[in-house]
Amino acid sequence: MGVACGTASSAARAQSSVTLYGSLDAGVGYVSNLHGSSAFIAEQGTLQADRFGLIGVEDLGAGRSALFRLESGFVTTTGASASSTSFFNRQAYVGLSDPAAGTVTLGRQTDWNFDWLGSVSTGQVLGDFSAFHPGNLDGLGSTLPVQLSNVVKWKSAPFYGLTLGALYGFPGAAASNTSGRTLSFGANYTRGPLKLVGVWSEYNDRLLPLATALGLTSFQERTLPAGATFLASRVRDAGVGGSYQFGKLTVHLLGTDVRIASAGGADHFRSVDGGLNLRVTPAEEVAVGAWSAWLDGKRWTQATLANVYSLSKTTQLYADLMYETAGGGAVADTLGIGASSGKRQIVVLSGIHHLF
Repeated sequence: MGVACGTASSAARAQSSVTLYGSLDAGVGYVSNLHGSSAFIAEQGTLQADRFGLIGVEDLGAGRSALFRLESGFVTTTGASASSTSFFNRQAYVGLSDPAAGTVTLGRQTDWNFDWLGSVSTGQVLGDFSAFHPGNLDGLGSTLPVQLSNVVKWKSAPFYGLTLGALYGFPGAAASNTSGRTLSFGANYTRGPLKLVGVWSEYNDRLLPLATALGLTSFQERTLPAGATFLASRVRDAGVGGSYQFGKLTVHLLGTDVRIASAGGADHFRSVDGGLNLRVTPAEEVAVGAWSAWLDGKRWTQATLANVYSLSKTTQLYADLMYETAGGGAVADTLGIGASSGKRQIVVLSGIHHLF
């Protein structure tokens, strides 16, 4: 009875909370060349991915806490789930946090490429999913099925602005494009207006959308049928980047290198990325960014101009203009939009985004 009463007393003192949150984003767009002709399109998830979730925290005392997150992606324009194989397709994890030892979480999660490298990329800084790099091969615009299942993830407590991270993904994971072992290590230094990040990740048996997203018909001595994915025996994804805030102006710069290896050899998908954001008024921000990427003799270059106007803390209007060119036999293929029939593609997107 004494043990039972003690347990009940501890539970009564613990403070816990569960929060429902979400994001809805939809609009319209214009594409100058979509499979050979111009087109007007309905679009969604541009400024932020459509999703809803639950996040919970329980105070365990002495600064320690238990936590969980369940998050599901969906499509605002149709109401459909973003995945037909998993309900909480974006994140599903539980863990413990300690002020000295850091935070450990277990379950379905994103890696440090998205968490830290992505935070200084044009796609995230400008708030435009279609401004990420071709095929999202470097994982900066984490979207299905880039999230990893069966993962153990550790994030250190900050130490004079420096935070370290490590991740291990078990082989044989379901609902993931990586069926082998995954390792990911990262470092994030944030001090005042300065942010510096570096990440190294390795994925075994990883599927890459080289045909659907890049338009490749062959790679490393293998023919790629239309719509087929390429199975790489090992992918190593590394990058460094940073940002600095000068008053109302924020500048960001990033470089990534993705080494794709299989029995047919090894090739590198490399990118350089940079831009700046200007806070014109407390409600309005204007941004410009550009990147170039290379793979197997082919090259893609994109420039983006973005404008975001906040009606409130939770509702924004946005308008983006993107211009992409391709060389070396590649075709322009803006991420999330579709391939052109030639070397150039212009995309205009505008819409409304709401958080709750």
